[in-house]
Amino acid sequence: MSRPALLDPPSTAPAPGTPGGPPLGLLGRLAGLSFRRRRLTVLAWLLAVVAAVGAGAAWSGEFEADYTVKGSDSRAAQDLLSERFPGQAGDTVDVVLRAPDGVRAAEAQVDRLLAELAAVPHVQSVDDPFETPGALSDDGTVAVAKLRLDVVNPVDVPLEDSERLVAVAEEAATAELQVALGGQTIAATEQGEIGSEGIGLAAAALILLLAFGSVVAAGLPILTAVVGLGVSASLVGVVAGVIGVPDWSTSLAAMMGIGVGIDYVLLLVTRYREQLAGGRDPYSAAVSTAETAGRSVVVAGSTVVISLLGLFAMGLDYMRGAALVTILAVLIVMAAASTLVPALFGFTGRRVDALRIPGLRPQHGASPTWTRWSRLVQRRPLVSAAAGLGVLVLLAAPMAGLRYGFPDSGNNPEGTNTRTAYDLTAAAFGPGANGPLLLAASLPAPGDAAAVEALAEEVRRAPGVASVSPVSLSPAQDTAVVTVVPTTGPQDPSTETLVRTLREDVVPQATAGTGTAVHVGGVTASAIDSTDDVAKRLPLLVGGVVALSMLLLLVVFRSVALAVKAAVMNLLSMAAAFGVVAYVLEGGWAGQLFGIDTPTPLPAFIPVLMFAVLFGLSMDYEVFLLSRIRERWVATGDNSRAVAEGLAGTARVITAAAAIMVAVFAAFVPSPAVFLKVIGIGMATAILIDATVVRMLLVPAVLQLLGRATWWSPAWLDRRLPRVHVEGRPEHHVELPEPHLPGPRTAPAPA
Repeated sequence: MSRPALLDPPSTAPAPGTPGGPPLGLLGRLAGLSFRRRRLTVLAWLLAVVAAVGAGAAWSGEFEADYTVKGSDSRAAQDLLSERFPGQAGDTVDVVLRAPDGVRAAEAQVDRLLAELAAVPHVQSVDDPFETPGALSDDGTVAVAKLRLDVVNPVDVPLEDSERLVAVAEEAATAELQVALGGQTIAATEQGEIGSEGIGLAAAALILLLAFGSVVAAGLPILTAVVGLGVSASLVGVVAGVIGVPDWSTSLAAMMGIGVGIDYVLLLVTRYREQLAGGRDPYSAAVSTAETAGRSVVVAGSTVVISLLGLFAMGLDYMRGAALVTILAVLIVMAAASTLVPALFGFTGRRVDALRIPGLRPQHGASPTWTRWSRLVQRRPLVSAAAGLGVLVLLAAPMAGLRYGFPDSGNNPEGTNTRTAYDLTAAAFGPGANGPLLLAASLPAPGDAAAVEALAEEVRRAPGVASVSPVSLSPAQDTAVVTVVPTTGPQDPSTETLVRTLREDVVPQATAGTGTAVHVGGVTASAIDSTDDVAKRLPLLVGGVVALSMLLLLVVFRSVALAVKAAVMNLLSMAAAFGVVAYVLEGGWAGQLFGIDTPTPLPAFIPVLMFAVLFGLSMDYEVFLLSRIRERWVATGDNSRAVAEGLAGTARVITAAAAIMVAVFAAFVPSPAVFLKVIGIGMATAILIDATVVRMLLVPAVLQLLGRATWWSPAWLDRRLPRVHVEGRPEHHVELPEPHLPGPRTAPAPA
């Protein structure tokens, strides 16, 4: 077998951008300018970081996320209470008190505690457990007092105020009185920050050192990612001042910026080193890198942006905010890859492999090991394809049992305030006490609550109801509230059945003809509505993102088979990742490895978010690999050789890039927040599967089976598609030992 063409002697033809050489494209001209004006380019990026930090300090907005569904019954209940009964509309903190000798025996101590808590900012009122019906357990050992806050969204409570609540409770606890706080505000306080960005960067630096064997070569991707992160992270607050941005999106945007930034620059540095090893001078090498790998970066980044734009179709405000800041991070690292990296090449020149790590020898060009692997797969393509498909199906199997919903405090780690409060409440009052429903009623006339009283009696007799509170009227007597405690917990399917029964049967029948409008709300009802809403919109997202990505690949590679193959394989790899997530969420031995010790539902917005991000990242590796395979196909006209040499030339880059991505997303896993933990597990698993089973096994096997049909497209379509040279024109950048122009694609030879 002949050696890979990238190891052949360099061409004697003039380099692109030099006198007598071929003309440069936009990226080549931009790289050349950045290389020549490298000091000015670096200074411009440093000024951009300073300007972004200044803009963030001057115009930063507050993070906010409204997870309620517009037009839903739970949203109508929330709006009604916010407008007419604000005392019942705000977020609440549960103060759970347990005294073995009886809570009344510690009444003086409880009163002092509640008085101190009432003095903390944002606490609007306190429900006295000794005067509130149903707040004291039957045996008198457990009581629940509610702190009613003056904010609806828990993130609107400053961290120092929520921490003060926790501190007051801890100071009041004694051997005779156990105190635990529950609620979303306290849960947000306990989650805190874990420095995921630093963990991801440290892991990426180690992998790059092992991949390049040189401090300088490994430092270029890290430096570029840090500069890009400095700009994008500072501008997140500015975006939050314009559109609602959830607080967790900052971590997602940072991880994406770091991950794709390092991946893209890794590809550029690898190509630059190959160009130098092939005999190019630093300037020509930088320009040729931009004209080849630089174009792959632009196409790959565009697929990520397209996937994230699909989140706008979901019609969810918080999802738009998360998508916008993440797109911003990706665009900034793309700009840095196109300008800052060529400028840094100008400073390093031929010393890109300087400061070598002892024992690690820099490697250039194609890998003989990966060449042999590709040939092995191609000799048994059916067996290889069946093995890869079998692995994906096996991993995806647990997805059939995936439960959707919002995790609650019962899923938090044992020993936390919120988990303790949840367990004490469930043991004393039943599981449904942790997820009460609210019936919010608009009365036909002030004080006319007869229909609501009759409704409360009907609800008491409904299956699945543990208790119903007395009717509470607003100060204006025009709104009434009834609290309904189910017999089952917030995540139990029976609770969802109860919500639907109340909305569809009990409430309409009890209020018919009375002029009383009643809405079923509360945190549990809101979670049910949100899950249903996302589930209805998910097919639109999947269909839109897949169709746009296939169209992009069709234009880039001019092949129907490649576009379809990419979509199918990406969907299979994501199904496998969701299967792993489902298995972990079961709370068995796999879940306990990651700190999930109870069966936990998956918030419906997480699959949406993961799909958009992962589909784009999977397309990154698809573009990196297929660009090089197509380059070798154009050079040789031999599909089998093109696959082997293309895989050998990119496998090291893809595996290193995937390892970095896995490390970056795995940094989410230690997070106390269940949804961040799940995002980390799912994304790290998906990238690992995609870069190993899919790219290194299924792709070469399937392309071998397709043969020349891999590059086929109908003649009428081929004439209408624009010409896009993703890797530039290979004949200008690498030696083509066997010049070849592919024949007509309308009648491909059989595989």
